[in-house]
Amino acid sequence: MIVDTVCRLCSSCCPIEAEVEDSRLIGARRKSFLDADKRLSCAKLDAAPEIVYSPRRLTMPLIKKEDGSGFREAGWDEALDLVAAKFHQYRQESGPQSVAWLRGMAADWGAPWDYPNRLMSAFGSPNTIGNGSVCFVSRDFAHSYTYGSMVFPEAKNAKCIIVWGKNDGNTALGAAEGILWAKEHGATLIVIDPIETKLARQANIWLQIKPGHDGLLAMAMINEIITENLYDAEFVEQYTVGFDELKKAAAQFSADEVAENLWLSAAQIRQVARLYATTKPAAIIDGNGLDMHIEVFDTTRAVAMLRALTGNIDKPGGDLLPQPIPVRNIQLRERLDADLLPITHNYPLFNTFSETWGNQVQGCVVDAILQESPYPLKMVVVQSGNPLITMADSTRTREAFAKVDTLVVIDMFMTETAKCADVILPAASCFEETQLNRAAIRNNPIVLQNAAIPPVGSSWPDWKIVFELGKRLGYSAEFPWQTAEEAINYQLEPAGVTVEKLRKEGKNGVRIEELRYEKFRINPFRTPSGKVEFFSARLAAAGLSGVPFENGWGDNPISFADQSDKYPVLGISGSRDIRFTNSQFRTIPSLLRKGADCMIDIHPDDASRLKFAEGEVIRIETPKGSVAMTVRFATMIRPGTARLAWGWGEYSPQANLNTLTSDDRRSRITGTSTSRSFMCRLCKIPT
Repeated sequence: MIVDTVCRLCSSCCPIEAEVEDSRLIGARRKSFLDADKRLSCAKLDAAPEIVYSPRRLTMPLIKKEDGSGFREAGWDEALDLVAAKFHQYRQESGPQSVAWLRGMAADWGAPWDYPNRLMSAFGSPNTIGNGSVCFVSRDFAHSYTYGSMVFPEAKNAKCIIVWGKNDGNTALGAAEGILWAKEHGATLIVIDPIETKLARQANIWLQIKPGHDGLLAMAMINEIITENLYDAEFVEQYTVGFDELKKAAAQFSADEVAENLWLSAAQIRQVARLYATTKPAAIIDGNGLDMHIEVFDTTRAVAMLRALTGNIDKPGGDLLPQPIPVRNIQLRERLDADLLPITHNYPLFNTFSETWGNQVQGCVVDAILQESPYPLKMVVVQSGNPLITMADSTRTREAFAKVDTLVVIDMFMTETAKCADVILPAASCFEETQLNRAAIRNNPIVLQNAAIPPVGSSWPDWKIVFELGKRLGYSAEFPWQTAEEAINYQLEPAGVTVEKLRKEGKNGVRIEELRYEKFRINPFRTPSGKVEFFSARLAAAGLSGVPFENGWGDNPISFADQSDKYPVLGISGSRDIRFTNSQFRTIPSLLRKGADCMIDIHPDDASRLKFAEGEVIRIETPKGSVAMTVRFATMIRPGTARLAWGWGEYSPQANLNTLTSDDRRSRITGTSTSRSFMCRLCKIPT
């Protein structure tokens, strides 16, 4: 039997066909516009049955033994009753705000994000916290403050494509197929990345930019486009505000003046700016390479403004404004006490730019536990995340989670974070639960993630865990649904779509509105001015830069740059690997067979100077700590830099890259710290 569904083994939400026999997952394959023999292969999806039926899956609730010697198995009633009792205890002793719910990415950001928000709002706590300060929500925020929503590149139909800080061959294979198809049909491909990725090798132009300095390049390109009159004057005149302010700010960043600091030539900057501005239509695909840097917000705003300057917004082959699905907001945030500040209260614009994103500065969880500011957290529920490995400054994060009174973890596997828990609730995989993902509701068409098989063992889908906990807390009226289908129908009611319709007609999704271009000609941009805002009065009123980098470039965004005399090598957090998602799946044997070792990529010139041999295990140090990794010679990086494998802390504690990173200096706007690039030193390990 074939079940049409969505894979959620990573954030790409690829539509797939799941093959099922006797209620057991046999295999799965991605859907694509390409013929089967031309499609890119996903190692995780190929290993889906191995992941689902892994002997290391958590299939029963676990409760920490009273003597702390490990865990004992428990039934769901006992485990949920204990969790509910802790909720009630801390609300009575310290107020509802003393309980926080920390979300990772593994459960997605549609309905699975709405459900815990609804639960915590009913409970009275404003502290449902996501990880968006170090992921794409910061970029969504920047897009939204520029033209009202995050745009979608239509790369397949573009004539010029800039891939900026992204490597879709290791992340979003459907997008990668569109990029490569467009290039094969004549599109110019430009890749901006400090690493010579496979995509960079396929590009017409590769800019090997200095890590963390993307905003500087974007402003230099803006300056070039304006001074050479390459911008779309009609679009700028009719549909933007703040052009003069942007022109003034960009004048500080001429190609000649910034090139050296970017590790580029002025000619390269001018060439790329001109190609992008004069080749129509053009699309920019910005990615996670812009995240995890303190300047992510202004950097992404500047990149967004390039789209508007050149008139590539909402044009075929450009960057499209979404046509979101009308859904019911079920988060119940209106019930929260307006006087009760969330722990993320220092980031009010980030907290409120969207009706549903809410609070996304995850480092505030650690602050509130250790510093008890603005008040102490007593209990944390971690859902689909592994903060002890994935959050910056792992030493401090571990200290916090060791201090919190009660820790509950919802996950498929025993993680480093779960080992610290008092209660572990086993979650079902994406193939075992029906849900409405964010990708299905932020833009047409709606594609349903359809349960293909029943939950393994006694694991439960995330929705069921939240619903049943809500009922135990006394919120049966707020969680009246007995199935995911009932809850999804309630959310989709404004769209006039039901789960039954999606299953009957939605093999490739259900579109409730035909694709339209240049929607801004009829409907204003969703900004206060109704136009693209090169200058933001909202930001200026908050004492922030109304135009990106209007006061110049500022301090070096790379962590520990002020200590480069002691830490002379620029470390780069390694790229994602198609086999894994963040710290996940490193327990799956077939995914570890090739290239499994945790590597540090070093240029041969540096290795020769430091007398490192390939295959040698060395120590990497920053002011925060040290890790050990195996040397691999690599020419895809510049001398003086090193790329460190990321996400391996779950597999090998000595290789936890976030032992090296810092969360001390954060963006005033998004709470983002620079954990993607940092100064470090490389040392031999004494024998």
